[in-house]
Amino acid sequence: MAVIVVVIVGGGGDKLRNQPLVRWFLAVQRHQQSRATIRSEFKISRRHRRYSVENIDNSYGHNEAYEIAHPYRHSPFMRTEYSISPEAHHDAYYTQPYQPTASPSDYEGSHIPSQTPQPYQDDEVPILQQRHDSYGPNSGLTAFEEAAIAPTPSPAPIRRWKTVKEVQLFNGNLVLDCPIPPKLLSQVNHAAPPERDEFTHMRYSAATCDPADFYNERFTLRQRLFTKPRHTELFIVVTMYNEDDFLFARTMIGVFKNIEYMCSRTNSKTWGKEAWKKIVVCVVSDGRAKINPRTRAVLAGLGVYQDGIAKQQVNGKDVTAHIYEYTTQIGMELKGNQVHLKPRSGVPVQMIFCLKEKNQKKINSHRWFFQAFGRVLDPNICVLLDAGTKPGRDSIYHLWRAFDLQPMCGGACGEIKAMLSHGKKLINPLIAAQNFEYKMSNILDKPLESSFGFISVLPGAFSAYRYVALQNDKNGQGPLEKYFAGEKMHGANAGIFTANMYLAEDRILCFELVAKRNCQWILQYVKSSTGETDVPDRMAEFILQRRRWLNGSFFAAVYSIAHFYQVFRSNHSATRKFMFMIEFIYQTINMLFAWFAIGNFFLVFHILTKSLGAASLLGNAGRILGVVFEWLYLATLLTSFILAMGNRPQGSNKFYMTMVYFWIGIMIYLTFAAIFITVKSIQAETMDGKFSLSSIFSNHQFFSMIVSLMSTYVLWIVASLLFFDPWHMLTCFLQYILLTPTYINVLNIYAFCNTHDITWGTKGDDKAEKLPSANLKPSGKVDVAIPQDDGDLNAQYEAELAKFASKPPKEVRAFSDEEKQEDYYRGFRSAVVLVWIFCNFALAAVVLSAVGLERINPDNTSGEQRSTIYMAVVLWSVAGLSLFRFVGAMWFLITRLRGLFLFWTNYSSVVCEKAVPSLFSFLGLYYAFISQARKRKLHTPTPTPSGHPPYNLLFPPFFHISTSCLPLKTSPR
Repeated sequence: MAVIVVVIVGGGGDKLRNQPLVRWFLAVQRHQQSRATIRSEFKISRRHRRYSVENIDNSYGHNEAYEIAHPYRHSPFMRTEYSISPEAHHDAYYTQPYQPTASPSDYEGSHIPSQTPQPYQDDEVPILQQRHDSYGPNSGLTAFEEAAIAPTPSPAPIRRWKTVKEVQLFNGNLVLDCPIPPKLLSQVNHAAPPERDEFTHMRYSAATCDPADFYNERFTLRQRLFTKPRHTELFIVVTMYNEDDFLFARTMIGVFKNIEYMCSRTNSKTWGKEAWKKIVVCVVSDGRAKINPRTRAVLAGLGVYQDGIAKQQVNGKDVTAHIYEYTTQIGMELKGNQVHLKPRSGVPVQMIFCLKEKNQKKINSHRWFFQAFGRVLDPNICVLLDAGTKPGRDSIYHLWRAFDLQPMCGGACGEIKAMLSHGKKLINPLIAAQNFEYKMSNILDKPLESSFGFISVLPGAFSAYRYVALQNDKNGQGPLEKYFAGEKMHGANAGIFTANMYLAEDRILCFELVAKRNCQWILQYVKSSTGETDVPDRMAEFILQRRRWLNGSFFAAVYSIAHFYQVFRSNHSATRKFMFMIEFIYQTINMLFAWFAIGNFFLVFHILTKSLGAASLLGNAGRILGVVFEWLYLATLLTSFILAMGNRPQGSNKFYMTMVYFWIGIMIYLTFAAIFITVKSIQAETMDGKFSLSSIFSNHQFFSMIVSLMSTYVLWIVASLLFFDPWHMLTCFLQYILLTPTYINVLNIYAFCNTHDITWGTKGDDKAEKLPSANLKPSGKVDVAIPQDDGDLNAQYEAELAKFASKPPKEVRAFSDEEKQEDYYRGFRSAVVLVWIFCNFALAAVVLSAVGLERINPDNTSGEQRSTIYMAVVLWSVAGLSLFRFVGAMWFLITRLRGLFLFWTNYSSVVCEKAVPSLFSFLGLYYAFISQARKRKLHTPTPTPSGHPPYNLLFPPFFHISTSCLPLKTSPR
């Protein structure tokens, strides 16, 4: 540049001045001098540099004229080290000049649109696509500075999004760069106007395609629009359905703390002060009509959502997802059950909010994450979270570290813990039992499976995967292909086995990842990574949750065992394959025990209760108690089947709670029986003073009981102590033991009786409010309704904040009148069926001395006498009923014969009275006719070809008339 200046100043440069490069340089110099003059003349103070939209020309990005007049220059304030200061931000949202229409080759290797080569480029300056006549802050410096020194416009009239502007489509897609509300902008650090950065604008994209076509339809994301695209090391997805603002904020607070933790690791080669640029947080909401309004308001408070911008259609294509992008600096905190925003509370967070137009379930949400956004960003590690799950402060980092330390780690999960609210929720026995279950699974099951290299399930609520490990092969087959197949496995598209299997689709993904052809990926459990989640606190919700879990896990386990041979197509070592074989044998045995759990539990109950009837224990009292409890056991078990086959848990809560209390009583009785028998056995062995260890082994029943107790309860205590996590043994052990029969005899029965139900427990899709459409005009642009001034933006922002500023209304779990009526009818039907079955069952048991009755009175003579009496009663009853039926039939026959006799009597009298005179009249007339014919010498007519005389001669016309002269008097019968 200095050489060019010397040549021009030296004279003889008229021809040189006409060169394009020189003319461009002179324009640059004039523009820079103009900018310096303006700044020195107006001396704009910091207080005048307020963000305003009202007095800014409508331009989405910078138009072509501006790009020519205002070429890019390297700002002296831009440093290589990130700073929150507006004057010292190296990621200024500054637009580079380039052509808005990308060539077909743009997307072959990069997502960066075609751009004109620049003489000066800074890899750290973002590049945004050129947009014409869209809305947003105008890039013209003069207009902005004139607005800065002008009086502050009055915010009184709010135009309510009525202004219509023309927008140039980018690659045929509607993409808007929307200025954030000034009230929000004043709370965050951002680039000094008129420069733009990721903190001053929210980016909206209207996706009109399937997630699999997102990349091919030339959609892109902000991280790919910088001159040097940002590498995404960690891609976090939070899937939600209709969770409220409290659950959503709880998850996001945990995510934000993890990002802050990674930014604090200044000595890390991967993380550090700029770590937030390598992390993208994606929130996917399943259905625009389903999202909780308070949760949506929290997203608006973060700046990642704006109301009134989304479109229903773009150029005739239905919008499938609304994608909002923003880098937020707003934090959150929970006070009681309310969410509060904290400005400038932490490091920036790159956020993507995908609001799906329709409710298409969780697998479809993961399709948007993996197939759409994942293909654009190409992340290294993907973390899956459910809204409501709160990761620990450094849990996500420890998950990532597992992949960093083990290159062949394809998936990992942390410890899922029940949220106990500092132990307050342990008062509820159901929550305490679930807490114990979660703890023992994380102490015994997950470490065992991780040692083999295959974890049967990485919970979708908190897990991570290596993105490259999930990819399909060149034939389109692989883990993701199997995982996403579950989205369409409904109705006629799949059998009942496959549909139930995909209720636990995360288990299918784990198996397909480990068994991936020509690969050797393994799965790991990370004990230091924790995530807290809510657990059901009511029996009806608990039953519905476990129905899906049990059915999905059972059928997925069958699938994994049946397809175990696929492991041999992988590149795992022979040792690893042998370990997999041992693990699958172990899982097969566990599955068999789960299949026979109901029968095994009843047999244990029967044996223990029968043993109490021995003379050395409880004697006759033990026999009576055993019979009573056995009858109640079978009656309750049958009730479980009847209710599971036809009643909703929500409508039969009293029935289920009654059964839960009964099973608790059964478990108390069993525990007493086990302890009492053990104590009596020890006393019997030590009574003669010759007790030794060998005597224990000689008593097989006593030895088996001791081994069973030691291998269960003692090992639980030892393992918990070794993992330095024993407190659940003190606070939750008793509740879990008491509810064990409920797990077996209620949850299993309901699950297997409802294998036809392949739903996730969510209702049908509601119709959302229809949005405006954007149709392409002949000019190649579309019209959009947008906010135009600060008043509109601030009013909308304050309205969103007000939605979650007040306390949330108390949740009222009410049923509709139709549901109440249906539950009442079903309950009545079940009660009738139960009474009917129990009566018949009791009759058979009493007569045959079955179901324990024979233990009360072991005398065989009395049993034979009851049988003889029963047979005599039944046989004589059958004979008496048959005789009674015969007498009734005879009476009917006699009555009918009497009626027939009366009928024929009346009929014969009528015949004698009417028919005989008529016959004589007929014969007289016929004789007169014949006599008259002979007198006239009439001859017989010529016979017909058949040889018979004509019909009308044999039967003259008056004969037909005379047939109606027989009126009959008949009785009403």
